[in-house]
Amino acid sequence: MSTIFFDTSVIVAGTIDFGATSEAALRVLGAVATGRVQSPATSWHCCLEFFAVTTRLPPEYRLTPTDSVRILRDDVLARWTVCDLPVAQRLEFLQGLVRDRVVGGRLYDAHIAESARLAGVGTVVTENRRHFTGLLRHGVRVLSALEFTADPEFTSG
Repeated sequence: MSTIFFDTSVIVAGTIDFGATSEAALRVLGAVATGRVQSPATSWHCCLEFFAVTTRLPPEYRLTPTDSVRILRDDVLARWTVCDLPVAQRLEFLQGLVRDRVVGGRLYDAHIAESARLAGVGTVVTENRRHFTGLLRHGVRVLSALEFTADPEFTSG
């Protein structure tokens, strides 16, 4: 199995049970926890988003800052590859935003996608597929958690 990159949307839904909307993400992160998915990756930006989102959810789902950091420390930073945009690529990335007419908040998912691409991942798993479709032209598969759980790469593992 190639390196699988997980976006914030999957990490949050796979960590906090929101009911039916979390089912696939829970299965995916369960497979990561048991070692069935052996090369998990995410970006530093996704780690920051995880903290921001999980500490501001409605009270019934919200994590304390301490718990959010503990999950990141013990379950992500200690076991996953955490990608970031290399310093030498930052100006080129910004120039690409201008070229591709990426403005406003769209730059955040563009940053995550570029970090994943430059890290050489084979698949990105996200619940925001349309934000990552630009990766398709680089040969990176983009799947939802549900699509990933039905994928032969997942089911044969």
